[in-house]
Amino acid sequence: MHEFVAEGRFDDVPDIHALDIAKRLMDYGMHPPTNYFPLIVHEALMIEPTETENKGSLDCFIEAMHLIAKEARSDPELLHSAPHKTPVGRLDEVRAAKELVLCCRPVEMERPAPRG
Repeated sequence: MHEFVAEGRFDDVPDIHALDIAKRLMDYGMHPPTNYFPLIVHEALMIEPTETENKGSLDCFIEAMHLIAKEARSDPELLHSAPHKTPVGRLDEVRAAKELVLCCRPVEMERPAPRG
């Protein structure tokens, strides 16, 4: 097994949710974890480091989580409005789910030149 599930909430900061933590991780240059799965863990964050992660990158992740915990207590709005360092800020995920905008563009594939 290579994943673990953390509960993305703090008893002393009940206004912070797993989604806030995941979005803030993006500001630290980390891919956000899967949220709210499995359903049996309240505010679940599924963390899935693979064998390609070295100890240094795992240490950076742990440090980011410690910083986010401090930020949650000192400036919760920083987490509520994250991400801040991405080309697009926080999306309205409920609206996106209700008002789907799907598009499909044909992709011109290069064909290999005939041989010989």
